[in-house]
Amino acid sequence: MARGPRPSEIHAEVGRRLATRGVRYTSGRRTVIGALQRVSGPQSAADLHKRIRSVPLSSLYRSLTVLDESGIVRRHHDAVGLARFELAEWLTGHHHHVVCIDCGTVEDVELDAATETVLDTVAASVAGSAGYELGGHVLEVEGVCSSCRV
Repeated sequence: MARGPRPSEIHAEVGRRLATRGVRYTSGRRTVIGALQRVSGPQSAADLHKRIRSVPLSSLYRSLTVLDESGIVRRHHDAVGLARFELAEWLTGHHHHVVCIDCGTVEDVELDAATETVLDTVAASVAGSAGYELGGHVLEVEGVCSSCRV
Protein backbone atom coordinates (compact mmCIF):
# COMPACT_ATOMS: atom_id res chain seq x y z
CA MET A 1 0.00 0.00 0.00
CA ALA A 2 1.72 3.12 -1.18
CA ARG A 3 -0.25 5.60 0.95
CA GLY A 4 0.80 4.36 4.37
CA PRO A 5 3.96 3.62 6.31
CA ARG A 6 6.51 1.01 5.26
CA PRO A 7 5.86 -2.59 6.40
CA SER A 8 8.49 -2.42 9.14
CA GLU A 9 6.91 0.79 10.49
CA ILE A 10 3.48 -0.85 10.54
CA HIS A 11 4.85 -3.83 12.47
CA ALA A 12 6.47 -1.44 14.98
CA GLU A 13 3.21 0.50 15.41
CA VAL A 14 1.19 -2.70 15.83
CA GLY A 15 3.70 -4.01 18.36
CA ARG A 16 3.44 -0.79 20.38
CA ARG A 17 -0.35 -0.76 20.29
CA LEU A 18 -0.59 -4.38 21.41
CA ALA A 19 2.01 -3.84 24.16
CA THR A 20 -0.01 -0.95 25.63
CA ARG A 21 -2.91 -3.39 25.94
CA GLY A 22 -0.80 -6.14 27.46
CA VAL A 23 -1.14 -8.32 24.35
CA ARG A 24 1.78 -10.16 22.77
CA TYR A 25 2.66 -9.63 19.12
CA THR A 26 2.96 -13.30 18.25
CA SER A 27 4.41 -14.69 15.04
CA GLY A 28 0.89 -15.64 13.93
CA ARG A 29 -0.37 -12.09 14.43
CA ARG A 30 2.71 -10.77 12.64
CA THR A 31 1.93 -13.10 9.72
CA VAL A 32 -1.68 -11.86 9.58
CA ILE A 33 -0.55 -8.23 9.56
CA GLY A 34 1.97 -9.01 6.80
CA ALA A 35 -0.72 -10.67 4.68
CA LEU A 36 -3.08 -7.71 5.13
CA GLN A 37 -0.29 -5.33 4.07
CA ARG A 38 0.10 -7.15 0.76
CA VAL A 39 -3.53 -6.98 -0.40
CA SER A 40 -5.86 -4.25 -1.59
CA GLY A 41 -9.21 -4.25 0.14
CA PRO A 42 -10.71 -6.13 3.05
CA GLN A 43 -10.20 -9.92 3.11
CA SER A 44 -12.31 -12.66 4.64
CA ALA A 45 -10.69 -15.13 7.04
CA ALA A 46 -10.97 -17.78 4.30
CA ASP A 47 -9.18 -15.48 1.81
CA LEU A 48 -6.43 -14.82 4.34
CA HIS A 49 -6.10 -18.51 5.17
CA LYS A 50 -5.48 -19.29 1.49
CA ARG A 51 -2.57 -16.83 1.59
CA ILE A 52 -1.13 -17.90 4.94
CA ARG A 53 -1.53 -21.64 5.37
CA SER A 54 1.15 -21.53 8.09
CA VAL A 55 -1.43 -20.15 10.54
CA PRO A 56 -4.16 -22.64 11.51
CA LEU A 57 -7.65 -21.34 10.76
CA SER A 58 -8.65 -21.35 14.45
CA SER A 59 -5.55 -19.27 15.32
CA LEU A 60 -6.29 -16.94 12.40
CA TYR A 61 -9.78 -16.27 13.77
CA ARG A 62 -8.39 -15.65 17.27
CA SER A 63 -5.73 -13.31 15.88
CA LEU A 64 -8.29 -11.37 13.85
CA THR A 65 -10.47 -11.00 16.95
CA VAL A 66 -7.57 -9.70 19.06
CA LEU A 67 -6.42 -7.35 16.30
CA ASP A 68 -9.99 -6.08 15.79
CA GLU A 69 -10.54 -5.53 19.52
CA SER A 70 -7.20 -3.65 19.67
CA GLY A 71 -8.20 -1.34 16.82
CA ILE A 72 -5.46 -2.62 14.51
CA VAL A 73 -7.77 -4.15 11.93
CA ARG A 74 -11.20 -3.01 10.91
CA ARG A 75 -14.04 -5.46 10.35
CA HIS A 76 -16.38 -4.86 7.42
CA HIS A 77 -19.50 -6.86 6.60
CA ASP A 78 -20.66 -7.36 3.03
CA ALA A 79 -24.27 -7.47 1.86
CA VAL A 80 -24.67 -11.12 2.95
CA GLY A 81 -22.94 -10.60 6.31
CA LEU A 82 -19.50 -12.03 5.49
CA ALA A 83 -16.87 -10.40 7.70
CA ARG A 84 -13.83 -9.01 5.91
CA PHE A 85 -10.81 -7.44 7.56
CA GLU A 86 -8.26 -4.79 6.64
CA LEU A 87 -5.65 -2.75 8.47
CA ALA A 88 -7.13 0.23 10.30
CA GLU A 89 -6.90 3.62 8.64
CA TRP A 90 -4.57 4.99 11.33
CA LEU A 91 -2.02 2.55 9.87
CA THR A 92 -2.73 2.85 6.15
CA GLY A 93 -4.42 6.18 5.51
CA HIS A 94 -7.98 7.21 4.67
CA HIS A 95 -9.61 5.43 1.74
CA HIS A 96 -12.89 3.98 0.49
CA HIS A 97 -14.02 0.77 -1.21
CA VAL A 98 -15.63 -0.50 -4.38
CA VAL A 99 -17.45 -3.80 -3.94
CA CYS A 100 -18.47 -6.25 -6.66
CA ILE A 101 -22.02 -7.43 -6.00
CA ASP A 102 -21.42 -10.59 -8.08
CA CYS A 103 -18.12 -12.03 -6.81
CA GLY A 104 -17.69 -10.07 -3.58
CA THR A 105 -14.31 -8.59 -4.46
CA VAL A 106 -13.54 -5.48 -2.43
CA GLU A 107 -10.92 -2.99 -3.60
CA ASP A 108 -9.48 0.11 -1.95
CA VAL A 109 -9.92 3.44 -3.71
CA GLU A 110 -8.53 6.84 -2.82
CA LEU A 111 -10.37 9.98 -3.83
CA ASP A 112 -8.75 13.20 -4.99
CA ALA A 113 -8.77 16.07 -2.51
CA ALA A 114 -11.66 17.92 -4.17
CA THR A 115 -13.93 14.85 -4.15
CA GLU A 116 -12.96 14.04 -0.56
CA THR A 117 -13.89 17.61 0.44
CA VAL A 118 -17.32 17.23 -1.18
CA LEU A 119 -17.81 13.89 0.59
CA ASP A 120 -16.78 15.45 3.93
CA THR A 121 -19.40 18.18 3.39
CA VAL A 122 -22.12 15.64 2.59
CA ALA A 123 -21.14 13.45 5.57
CA ALA A 124 -21.18 16.47 7.92
CA SER A 125 -24.61 17.45 6.62
CA VAL A 126 -25.99 13.95 7.12
CA ALA A 127 -24.50 13.73 10.62
CA GLY A 128 -25.78 17.19 11.54
CA SER A 129 -29.30 16.46 10.32
CA ALA A 130 -29.37 13.45 12.64
CA GLY A 131 -28.03 15.49 15.56
CA TYR A 132 -24.52 14.00 15.39
CA GLU A 133 -21.11 15.58 15.28
CA LEU A 134 -19.15 14.09 12.37
CA GLY A 135 -16.35 11.78 13.48
CA GLY A 136 -15.45 10.36 10.09
CA HIS A 137 -16.95 8.62 7.11
CA VAL A 138 -16.66 5.48 5.02
CA LEU A 139 -17.84 5.14 1.44
CA GLU A 140 -18.52 1.78 -0.19
CA VAL A 141 -19.63 1.86 -3.80
CA GLU A 142 -21.30 -1.29 -5.09
CA GLY A 143 -21.19 -2.39 -8.69
CA VAL A 144 -20.05 -5.20 -10.99
CA CYS A 145 -16.28 -5.58 -11.52
CA SER A 146 -14.72 -5.90 -14.95
CA SER A 147 -14.11 -9.65 -14.49
CA CYS A 148 -17.78 -10.34 -13.75
CA ARG A 149 -19.03 -8.15 -16.62
CA VAL A 150 -17.30 -10.35 -19.20
